[in-house]
Amino acid sequence: MNKVVFVKAYFVPVGENKVVKVPTGEKKKGFLGGESDVTKDERKWVQTGFSDCMIDSGRLTKDLEEAVIKLNKEGYEVVSVTQVISGDYSWKTQAMAQGGAGYGYGFSYTDGLMVVARKV
Repeated sequence: MNKVVFVKAYFVPVGENKVVKVPTGEKKKGFLGGESDVTKDERKWVQTGFSDCMIDSGRLTKDLEEAVIKLNKEGYEVVSVTQVISGDYSWKTQAMAQGGAGYGYGFSYTDGLMVVARKV
């Protein structure tokens, strides 16, 4: 008996480094006797979204490993792992004095992995 499992691929998170204020745990006295936290500036990576073309290969590797371990525990032996590819496209147009112009392109990416296993 065979079993087929699909392992979904996800796009890699994208972001930027931002400067954030981090409390040091110390307090300082204000002019009128009040206390406030002492902070320091620290650079921190902040996620702003997901890539529209790059797959998170680290996560895909981990997810595939988990799927194989689960199949092995259920008494299956992996026979093959096949990449499933999807595609997308993008285009832009530009207005010109005597008409329009534009361009477009297509690309493919890994949508996931198809794992075929056989009961041993």
